[in-house]
Amino acid sequence: MIELLRTNDPTIIAFANALLDGEGIEVFELDVNMSILDGSIGILPRRLMVRDGDYDQALRVMTDNDIDLGY
Repeated sequence: MIELLRTNDPTIIAFANALLDGEGIEVFELDVNMSILDGSIGILPRRLMVRDGDYDQALRVMTDNDIDLGY
């Protein structure tokens, strides 16, 4: 798996998930429960991971929709 997206904004995560799901690309969210450690203030970013073989297509979807990848 390769990191595709890193952000503190839950709306970007939801939008990216919807876009990638529409393209048939499976994603896995990391750090979803880290808000427990940071007190829900959003200082720890969440990450979206995709399979190695889907990375190029997923990256194209993100750039076509002007989504900042956070790195």
